[in-house]
Amino acid sequence: MQEVVVSIMENNSVEELLTQENEIGVPSSGWRARSDAWELLFFAIKQRLSQPGGASAQILDAEIHRSLQLLHALELYWARPRSSVVAEIQRLVDSEQFEAALALVEPISSHMTVISIGQGAEGVEGAEESRESTAWRDTRPHFEVLYVDDIPQSDRLALKADMAAHRSADDAFAFELTIVPSFEDALIALVINPTIQAVVLRPGFIDFTIEKLSRDLRSYLDRLIGEPIDGLGPVQRILRLADKATELRPELDLYLVAGVGIEELATSVTKRFSRVFRREDRMELHLSILRKVGERYNAPFFQALQEHARRPAGVFHALPISRGGSVNNSTWIRDMGEFYGRNLLMAETSATSGGLDSLLSPSGSIKQAQTLAARAFGAKRTYFVTNGTSTANKIVHQALISPGDVVLVDRNCHKSHHYGLMMAGARLAYLDAYPLDEFSFYGAVSLESIKRTLLDYRRAGRLDEVKMITLTNCTFDGIVYDVQRVMEECLAIKPDLIFLWDEAWFAFAGFHPVYRRRTAMAAAAAIEEEFHEHSYEQRYLEQQALLENADESAWITTRLIPNPRATRLRVYATQSTHKTLTSLRQGSMIHIWDQDFTHLSDESFHDAYMTHTSTSPNYQILASLDIGRRQVELEGYELVQRQADLATSVAQAVARHALLKKYFRVLNTRDLIPNEYRVSDKPMPLRDGLAAWDEAWRTDEFVVDPSRISLHIGLTGIDGDTFKHDYLMDQYGIQVNKTSRNTALFMTNIGTSRSAVAFLIEVLVKIAHDLDERLEQMGPSELRQHEARVQELTTSPPPLPHFSRFADKYRIDDITIDGDMRTAHYESYKLENCEYVMSERLAELVLSGVEVVAAGFVTPYPPGFPVLVPGQVITSDVIEFMSVLDTREIHGFDPNQGYRIFKLGE
Repeated sequence: MQEVVVSIMENNSVEELLTQENEIGVPSSGWRARSDAWELLFFAIKQRLSQPGGASAQILDAEIHRSLQLLHALELYWARPRSSVVAEIQRLVDSEQFEAALALVEPISSHMTVISIGQGAEGVEGAEESRESTAWRDTRPHFEVLYVDDIPQSDRLALKADMAAHRSADDAFAFELTIVPSFEDALIALVINPTIQAVVLRPGFIDFTIEKLSRDLRSYLDRLIGEPIDGLGPVQRILRLADKATELRPELDLYLVAGVGIEELATSVTKRFSRVFRREDRMELHLSILRKVGERYNAPFFQALQEHARRPAGVFHALPISRGGSVNNSTWIRDMGEFYGRNLLMAETSATSGGLDSLLSPSGSIKQAQTLAARAFGAKRTYFVTNGTSTANKIVHQALISPGDVVLVDRNCHKSHHYGLMMAGARLAYLDAYPLDEFSFYGAVSLESIKRTLLDYRRAGRLDEVKMITLTNCTFDGIVYDVQRVMEECLAIKPDLIFLWDEAWFAFAGFHPVYRRRTAMAAAAAIEEEFHEHSYEQRYLEQQALLENADESAWITTRLIPNPRATRLRVYATQSTHKTLTSLRQGSMIHIWDQDFTHLSDESFHDAYMTHTSTSPNYQILASLDIGRRQVELEGYELVQRQADLATSVAQAVARHALLKKYFRVLNTRDLIPNEYRVSDKPMPLRDGLAAWDEAWRTDEFVVDPSRISLHIGLTGIDGDTFKHDYLMDQYGIQVNKTSRNTALFMTNIGTSRSAVAFLIEVLVKIAHDLDERLEQMGPSELRQHEARVQELTTSPPPLPHFSRFADKYRIDDITIDGDMRTAHYESYKLENCEYVMSERLAELVLSGVEVVAAGFVTPYPPGFPVLVPGQVITSDVIEFMSVLDTREIHGFDPNQGYRIFKLGE
């Protein structure tokens, strides 16, 4: 860290630092700015002690001053350490008492991570508290409560003391008040202070902050607030602030503390607040805050499993491993118990009684855990799945689809959808995502393409057969849909269309305000709320009048809105909790917002769930789903913001480092999303701040998840598969899931640390340095080979093949595109129907005009999408694409026999 400070000093003159201080304001990324400011302040003061004068002392003084100025702004929005501590440090620095200042700063800097994650009940109060303060050793979860009221400083201290007086050693948690005076300050605190778990409003708050804000935060705040707040009546001001606080952090508990007229207020604000109190009811407020946080902390199944493990029992049923029975006394497998630990074995059971409940027929702790998960993720109901989102997708398809129903589906979706829909007997209408040929993977399916397909079915008189649309949000590579707009425009054409959003890689998104609006559950809630707006139906009627005699082109170019009276909101989302949140492997959830679930889908869903769910589910997975939900309700906002910021820092490091940018480039929005799908033009919106990120995610048809880092590696001359295995994993132990021919995908998650990010950057520098050395040692022949490889990896291969079509025998007509894949699949089971052809012979047949039909799935990894499905006509572009693939895995292709096709002439 000292080297970091020295580097900062060496690269900034005193004049530059003094100029920067005039731009300091409260930043939107408070967690990193605050942590860095305290750490930089510590090292700068420590260095200043050894440098009493000269140019270095001037530079250090400027850095100390700049850090303190930033901390003066930031600490107003945290309870600990109090802003008075910053003022005391400033006084000591001004009087050149650097040793005393260092004594104050060091314990704060050392425990900044502790403060950030909400541990330690007190924090550092002032000079009288030493580094050994017992306050830091309070292990109870600690959080802050935002109190919004414009009161004098002396009254603030009295209020804090009075609330602190109600604490008890028996309290499960500890909290302190962060007091701000205004509407705007309250929202600023919610943006930058993730430790806040509750908000208390008093009608005496003022409207505007007097603090200086960064341009980014000012812009974001203005957009968030929307219409002017000055001039609102007392109740309207309270309701507006409550609504905006909920928009930012819906997981938080809100309370209103009022004086006169509390009875009248209660009738107006009940829906927004957990409780309404009179000013003097501070004990009740204290207890209510603890109780409501306790409700989110509650993990009923995890706690039931803990209790089961502690209880004495005799095991006379299945599962010899239960309570370690077959392990602890074994001569040969005792190392299993030593490796996994006692608790895992004690918690293994096949019992469904004693508080543990049954996943297939939940009525106790599992039911409670699923109800809590539905609340957390904004769903009407939630179901746990213990064998991955592949199974979750099959459950939803079987529950909602009958043989012959038409389903619109992205051809590039996960293979579980293809197999699930085939088994359900759906007629598949494959939608093509826009291709990114240069990088050998697809983007997403445009809304125009979806609308055209639905209108084709309407024109063919078959719209009633279309039952569902299935799309991946977000894609493996981070392309995210405008979910609300897609659903609104599709429902305007077919009001009863069912949506299945595969959010396997997007479970974390519900816990940050920018991400959240593009999730399936949040979008469903927003549409339902729109339907209740007073002016909505009139807007719908006006649009219908314009479209009444219009041709299809008008339907394509108009932003359609659905009929609020005819529309049925039926939205499903499948999420791999284990991929992006805390859960054991294969822990997934199905979230449902379906108005017709009870009378149309309840029984069929139950049957499908029974079909695909084991009667012996893994209780450890279920418990981890429960505890993972607890975590994101209490600290998800901080963790999600952190993962996005850390990914952005990697992109910035690659772009700025002279050696890294010689070989690597992080693909940005302009690379991954064509111009026609974007209103904004920022290559990496989050890099430009929260406001730019928020704007892009409000306006663009597609956006890129900033926590995905698609690293272009073509200039290294190393293909993606080799880069992954031979370099990242074998040499440095860095794991990545996905590569293409010239990219490697890195993803930050809620468990990623700043140290891990630093390690990744360090590894990339080492790889680049090694490449430099190898190039210097290459002879002319080797150099030509390397340049040829670079040329191959930096120019586009044959275009990605779109879905051709189903053979005529599996289709209904020439207008619509669906095919009966299940019939084709089961016809291929009869050996007499099929034959194998090698690639050369297949190419000859296709070029000669013979219709060749695939008898099975062919899926190369990478890129991981099926280029052929049963019943699909094989075309020359598929063959050409397959001929240039240099991938280790091609599922469904036998290199010794070739492609499996239906016999020619059959």
